[in-house]
Amino acid sequence: QVQLVESGGGLVQAGDSLRLSCAASGRAFSSYGMGWFRQAPGKEREIVAAISRGGGNTYYSDSVKGRFTISRDNAKNTVDLQMNRLKPEDTAVYYCARGGDRYLDIPQLEESEYDYWGQGTQVTVSS
Repeated sequence: QVQLVESGGGLVQAGDSLRLSCAASGRAFSSYGMGWFRQAPGKEREIVAAISRGGGNTYYSDSVKGRFTISRDNAKNTVDLQMNRLKPEDTAVYYCARGGDRYLDIPQLEESEYDYWGQGTQVTVSS
C-alpha cells in the first residue's frame, strides 16, 4: 500500500515563495515517476510538474515554467515542489501523485497515468 502525504501549503502574498513536500510510504519509490497537480475552485485538476524516477527528466506546465522546480530525494522517499514568484492564479489545492508505470525514465503527463494520490494541500496566494 502506498501513501502520499503532502505538506507545506499555506497563505502567502504574491511574489512570495513556498515549498511543498510529499512523503511517500511503501517500497520501490525510486522506480516510479512522480507528479504535482493542482485544482483551483471551479476548474479541472491540471498537471503542474512531473519528474522521472531518477530525477533526470522533468516537465513543467507553461504557467509555472521558470518559477517552480520539482525535485526528489529517493533516499528519503520525498518529492518537493519549490514555488517562487507566486501569483494569485497559483491558488489551488496541490496534490502529489505517483506514476503508474514502473521503470519509466520520462515524466508522465496525463492524470490517468497516476495511480496513487495524496490528500492535497491548500496554497492560497493573495494579491
